Amino acid sequence: MAGRSEMHAKEPVNEQMIANMYTSMRTELNQIYSKITELEMEVSEHSLVINAIQPLDPARRCYRMIGGVLVERNIKEVLPAVQRNKEGIEEVIARLNEALEKKKKEIADFEAKYKIRIRKGDSDMKDEEGSKKEGGSQGVLVGPAGSAE
Repeated sequence: MAGRSEMHAKEPVNEQMIANMYTSMRTELNQIYSKITELEMEVSEHSLVINAIQPLDPARRCYRMIGGVLVERNIKEVLPAVQRNKEGIEEVIARLNEALEKKKKEIADFEAKYKIRIRKGDSDMKDEEGSKKEGGSQGVLVGPAGSAE
């Protein structure tokens, strides 16, 4: 938190610093998105395990990976632990979603303060770059072909 207040206390001096700060903020936002996605996949895996072992006999033997070691347990011991882990991951996802909203607001405020406008989306920019490359290479190819005639 102290790093953020120091960052805001020290105003950027030039456009390059503003662009760098904006880029780092966008990178943080993308990292939060990817972490949320990763954790949602883990919740999905936990749900699959819970649904698979819930209808089985609680005394039935099952195996659980703990820190890289496969441990033999029974379902009545493993099921509550897996459910607790799933709930814990869901709580982390909720906190990350809150952090995501804060970061979005911070980026929106930063954009408003420095009048940052994004021209086009990433995919549009890639399409535009691709057409420029194609057009440039076609122009080069057409020139020698025209002079060869």
